[in-house]
Amino acid sequence: MKTIRRLIYVEVLKAVAFVTLGFLSLFFFFDFVDELQSIGKPDSLNYGPAQALAYVMLLVPSHLYELLPITVLIGSIFVMARLAQSSEYTILRTSGLGPWRALRTLLLLGIGFVVLTFAVGDYVAPASERTGQLLKAKYQGIYSLAGNTGAWLKEKRGNVSYAVNVLSIDRKGALKSPRIFEFDDNGYISTQITAGSARIGDGHWMLTDVEEQKYDTRGAADQARIATTKTPQLNWATSLTSEMVSVALLRPDRMSTIDLFDYIRHLDANGQTAQRYEIEFWRKVFYPLSCLVMVVLALPFAYLHFRQAGITTYVFGGVMIGISFFLLNNVFGYLGNLSNWSPWLTAAAPGMIYSVMSLTAFSWLVLRR
Repeated sequence: MKTIRRLIYVEVLKAVAFVTLGFLSLFFFFDFVDELQSIGKPDSLNYGPAQALAYVMLLVPSHLYELLPITVLIGSIFVMARLAQSSEYTILRTSGLGPWRALRTLLLLGIGFVVLTFAVGDYVAPASERTGQLLKAKYQGIYSLAGNTGAWLKEKRGNVSYAVNVLSIDRKGALKSPRIFEFDDNGYISTQITAGSARIGDGHWMLTDVEEQKYDTRGAADQARIATTKTPQLNWATSLTSEMVSVALLRPDRMSTIDLFDYIRHLDANGQTAQRYEIEFWRKVFYPLSCLVMVVLALPFAYLHFRQAGITTYVFGGVMIGISFFLLNNVFGYLGNLSNWSPWLTAAAPGMIYSVMSLTAFSWLVLRR
């Protein structure tokens, strides 16, 4: 069995590596072509082909994370179908490789892909994405921008609540034009703070070029007034961290699981909806497990009986199954967010559907025939 496992593992790893390299090369080409329009613009004259190439290279781990379950499926189908076509798998079966033993063998290999997918998606891809954005900001001036109005965050301390607006983060990591609105226990705005920039520290923001407006409306209407003060710097105590701001400004699927979990707790503590981020959190949990589903789905291809027919059709079928899984995963995310479905069920549903498909195919084609 050790020899059989080594044979299957080496063949599957080589096939998955080849397919992954092909897909990554394709995405790399598309990303680089897309970045060509940013080269030589008046506001980014220092952003040349070398910088664009480095930025696109830093996007590779994110694509690798998205592609791994699909390439695992395609590579496994190719190896299983090729072994069946050359009758090698028939020889392996006569050597003691029964259906359940073959299933366990592939599941062990799938666990390795699960660990690799989780490590890439939770550690390598977020760090690489952040580095790429900072590299681009070094030459283009803006790190990230969440629409024309920027990102909005909320914080509550006792009976006082705060709404914070951040337009973007510049190349040095400073927040651009932050605005802070303070509301009293009745929900009326009491203070507005506008700053030219801010730096996030440990438990505080250091605001510069600050204009603070205090609204005094406790008296009669004709006595209401606004007191405006300007200060060079202001130390504003807050629990909002740079990771929370990054989550609000960047796509949540680009963040690590821990950062998403902390941001969800922050939203819950401040009475804000966290449906979108909860779905992304559970997708980050369940997505690596889809590698197990893919290797099980590929196993029945080893029991197909064909001698002269090529395996191109089966590989193409694997590509279609992988693309359908990717599309279904995204569709369930949008539907769950719109229909307010349970976040963990929304994230797990595509994997559960394909698990039933793979086990059904395994039972019918392997055990029944």
